Amino acid sequence: MRHPRSLGPIALLLGLELALCRGQATSQYCGPQGQAERLHFTRLGKGRWLDLQARPPGSLDPLYRMVRGFLDMVQLNPFPEGLVRVALNEPSSVRTSDVVRYEAGYVVCAVIASLFLLIVPTVGVCFCCCRCRRRCGGRVKVEHKSMACERGSLMTFLLLITLLLLTGVICAFITNQRTHDEVGPGVRAVPGMLNSLQGLVSDVPQELKAVAEQFSIPQNRVLEELDAVGVNLGSTIHTQLRGTVYPVLASLQRVGQDLQISLDHLQLLNSSTVYLQGQQEPLGSSLRDHRHKLRYLLQDAQCQGCASALSHSQLLELGANFSQVPSVKSVLQKLKGVPEANFSNMVQKDNSTFNTLPVLTAMETANIVQELKEEVAQIPEEVRTLSEGFPGSEAADRWRQALAQAENSSRPYLHMIQRYERYRWIAGYVLSSVILLVVICNFLGLSLGLWGISAREDSGHTEAKGEAGAQFLMAGVGLSFLFSGPFILLIFATFLLGGNIQTLVCRSWENQELYQFADTPGNLPPSVNLSHLLGLKKDVSILSAYQQCKEGAALWKVLQLNGSYDPEKHLGINKYTAKLQEQVENFNVDMKDLDLLNAAAKRDLEAFRSSGIERIDYPSFLTQVQKPVVKVDILKLVKELEKLGQAQTESALGQQLKQEAQALRALYQEKILPQQTHVVTLNRSVRALSASASNLQLVVSETLVNASSWKTELPIWAHWILKNESECFLNREMAYFIQYVNWARETVTEHIATCQPLSGALDNSRVILCDLIANPWNAFWFCLAWCTFLLIPSIIFAIKTTKHFRPIRKRLSFWESLNFCPDYPRLPTARG
Repeated sequence: MRHPRSLGPIALLLGLELALCRGQATSQYCGPQGQAERLHFTRLGKGRWLDLQARPPGSLDPLYRMVRGFLDMVQLNPFPEGLVRVALNEPSSVRTSDVVRYEAGYVVCAVIASLFLLIVPTVGVCFCCCRCRRRCGGRVKVEHKSMACERGSLMTFLLLITLLLLTGVICAFITNQRTHDEVGPGVRAVPGMLNSLQGLVSDVPQELKAVAEQFSIPQNRVLEELDAVGVNLGSTIHTQLRGTVYPVLASLQRVGQDLQISLDHLQLLNSSTVYLQGQQEPLGSSLRDHRHKLRYLLQDAQCQGCASALSHSQLLELGANFSQVPSVKSVLQKLKGVPEANFSNMVQKDNSTFNTLPVLTAMETANIVQELKEEVAQIPEEVRTLSEGFPGSEAADRWRQALAQAENSSRPYLHMIQRYERYRWIAGYVLSSVILLVVICNFLGLSLGLWGISAREDSGHTEAKGEAGAQFLMAGVGLSFLFSGPFILLIFATFLLGGNIQTLVCRSWENQELYQFADTPGNLPPSVNLSHLLGLKKDVSILSAYQQCKEGAALWKVLQLNGSYDPEKHLGINKYTAKLQEQVENFNVDMKDLDLLNAAAKRDLEAFRSSGIERIDYPSFLTQVQKPVVKVDILKLVKELEKLGQAQTESALGQQLKQEAQALRALYQEKILPQQTHVVTLNRSVRALSASASNLQLVVSETLVNASSWKTELPIWAHWILKNESECFLNREMAYFIQYVNWARETVTEHIATCQPLSGALDNSRVILCDLIANPWNAFWFCLAWCTFLLIPSIIFAIKTTKHFRPIRKRLSFWESLNFCPDYPRLPTARG
């Protein structure tokens, strides 16, 4: 039997270190699993935080750039700073000549629109009168040779113009709808931006107080985790040491079992040896008597076939001599009373003590935990006074009142803008539909006219198709004349408004001329002056404030309210955390109750170590147990004698042989078989002891040496684990407070006392007005103007093409007209 070696001192230390390294994965507070959980704080200041608007790139961007380029050519004058200053401060002093001079490009466009409004409807009325007298838009009376070329050219130009009209009207529909879709949300966003700006200054003290109240979140979490810290620390010590303690206890259990087994084998060895030594002499005497008697019988001359049995009977003598084996009574005398200790109960008690380590640790740290909870329950003075140092309450009231008034006064205008935008959208939709009807009429007229012309060579054809095509073209002409006035009126009205928004506002907004204008003293009336509104001692530059807000500057720095306010002073909690650290360092655990090897067990092991069991002459025992008790096989000899007795002719001799066989069988049952059983037991015990005695002695010696090491090292490592785990616990709890400080700093500087709503409102206003509304607005009138001015060539070509679709009184054949057309190759005639 092979005995496991116990843990030596170096192996014990290595095992502890390995267990501690593996224990990081099962630590309660160290390692990734011990990281502080993310705390969820109430979001503050987000109610007025503005999401930045942006117009994504789209397929209409080239059209927008084209419109802006056209407006840049219409308005070549720079931003009229003087004119705007007068208009804002003294509206009655604005001179018309200055306005006309600045709006020179728009005046030219107004003249062009006026001429269009005058000429086109007038021409339409004249054309209508002429048509009523059948003097305009009639038919071709005589077909001439170049008529096919003329007709083809007219149809081609009309088709190209119609395609351009179709492109323009599609763009007009799209931009009209997009303008309508953007105006509503843009108008509704204005109250939201004003409301967000209202809380920019006025809500700061209340929200700073709410930030201070959020300190209870990490407080409650730390208090909650303090309730379980004792048990968790004990569990970590138990988890990290069990990889060492459990093998030690298992080793002690095996040592106790091996000690008991060795004692049992030693006792069996002794009892078997004593028995065999006492039974050998009587057995030897009986064997000699039977040997002499058999020799007499088997050597008789009348004995037939007895030579083999005679030779076997000569071996009736003892095989093993157990008087030659040493005595083990001295070893047994030294082991008298062993085992004194119950190793199984001892290990079970130590195991129970070790498994209750979490509860014991919780009991020993209970007083310190209670003191810690009392410290944590107090709010630091710095955090509690977070809102008391913020300045500017009077300025906040003026700011809120001004923006509230602006919001209330803007609502009627915003509703009016939405109402008029709906009217504009309907008018744009109707007029775009009219242009679409003109396009449809042109396409139908061209298609039916071309069909009618191609069918003229058929003798059975009628002129209905060509006449229908001409009627459709004339319908398109009529619609063009009829709606030319509404077209140009809607175009110029939207052009004048949208163009000035783009050139006067958006262009100067993008290059920041508006901010520079607002920063120049005297340009803005006092009612809208930011420094005057907030009652600041220093003037605040709009451009500088905008740029600082874009960079994320705090509100008190941008508005220069009070340079002495610093939130970092109120978020410093080092004194608070230092007290917690001092208390956590007092954690301790006592492992004196964990007695791995008691005194009785030590005495048992010392007695075994000094017993000399390993010095017993086991080879002498093995030499004898390997020999048979009797040199001959008694049972085989008995059978052989029984057969000889039956085979003899001399009945008396046969009867004597049978009696001798029965006597030998009785001897075997009474003396030889019990000795063989004891020899087997002796053999098993000798082999077990010879194989395990030396190794077990080493195990026992090492166990005794390591007992003191276990008693000393385990408390040291337990204390080290406790300190390490306590430090990780402290870091975890500090992480909760650090989360609060970081959140409070971010909330105060980026959400509560941030001026992002100011820069966000300005940027969003520009994006909504210029990118989302002005761009499609200007693109709409541009596309509508494009189509309107294309109606003039469409009218001309449609009237001229109509004549060719109506019946001709005297005409050439279709093939003759083709041969006389210079644009077509000459075709051979039938006679040619």
